[in-house]
Amino acid sequence: MKSQLTALSKLITTLGLALPLAFSALASESQNIPRDLTFSTLITTPLVIEGLTGDESGNLYTVGRQPGNGVSCPVWRVNVALPALVVVGFIPAPSATTQCSPSGLTFNDAGSLFVADGDKIFTFTPDVGSPPLATVYASGVPGTNGVAFDRDGNLWTGDGTTGQGRVWKIAPGGVVTEVFRVQPMSNEVNLVAGVGGVGRDIRTLPPGTITVTPTSRNAANTAGSQALVANGLQFNRRGDLFIADTARGAIWRARFDRHGNLESPVGCDATFAANTLCLDNVFVAHPYIEGADGIVLDREGNIWVDANERNAVAVVTRNGNVIEVFRNPPDSGTLLRNTGPLETPTSPFLIAGRICTANSDGNRRDNSPSTAGEIGGAGQPKGKISCAAL
Repeated sequence: MKSQLTALSKLITTLGLALPLAFSALASESQNIPRDLTFSTLITTPLVIEGLTGDESGNLYTVGRQPGNGVSCPVWRVNVALPALVVVGFIPAPSATTQCSPSGLTFNDAGSLFVADGDKIFTFTPDVGSPPLATVYASGVPGTNGVAFDRDGNLWTGDGTTGQGRVWKIAPGGVVTEVFRVQPMSNEVNLVAGVGGVGRDIRTLPPGTITVTPTSRNAANTAGSQALVANGLQFNRRGDLFIADTARGAIWRARFDRHGNLESPVGCDATFAANTLCLDNVFVAHPYIEGADGIVLDREGNIWVDANERNAVAVVTRNGNVIEVFRNPPDSGTLLRNTGPLETPTSPFLIAGRICTANSDGNRRDNSPSTAGEIGGAGQPKGKISCAAL
């Protein structure tokens, strides 16, 4: 008994020292994150934009969406010091009767740009003098959205709005392999003629609406379902892959061994595909990052998140602490948050001492109605890039 009491005493003493140190570390970590950022418009665009990336020369790159049936989508370069839209390439339309609608984009180490669109990844080398038409690098990735390279030169992407949560690795040369899945919002148990499943239906208001009574707030229609669970994705220096889960307001983490094999546990729920990540792989879930879209990591390993449905930007620290660094203030008259400066932020990028983000002006939640603000109204630009000094 005496030895047990001695051990317990030592444990209490150790915890008494460790807890203050842990809280001190978290406090120090949080103090390094800037708060109360001030966003302003760097440049507007004539077409809707979603993806954003940059180079080491102080240039941002984005791509216009849906210019018309059969019309190629322009890829623009924007210098953050002297902003202007400079065309450096084009993404082809799928056919003469359909429109291109690109999403994420990223560079490889050789300076080629890779752009996700539909079920394909396109690539080209930016050229101001003779902007090229991009060619297909890989296909068979339906709903491709965010894109990121690992340290071995493999390109990774998720399946976006298909809602299945698939994450693919695309080896050099364009060979596509489904590596794992993020848990979708519902499984296919009890599915009859495409209707059923077990899980949840996350709905955004608006476009969804509810009926408010003194005793309830229940759905009044079927609009607004948010099924996207594999959105933006980025690797850290260790080689962990972080994936933004828009529907849950979460960040998942997938870990790999030194040979690139998945180490994260899968197969914990037999109602999903066997390669579906276990819930243990959720790095963080928090209301601050509801509507998590694009993400970017800083040098310290913190994850900057565009919480697009909240017109907000938050930071998830490397220890999983979540800090909101900006959210649109409510309008004094309507109390809505749709007048800016952010208008559905979709893809953040850190460049030249700034955090910049593309804005797509979606007509959802905090940004609805989207006709308010600087973009999206009659005769207004359709997209913009906003930046804040750090």
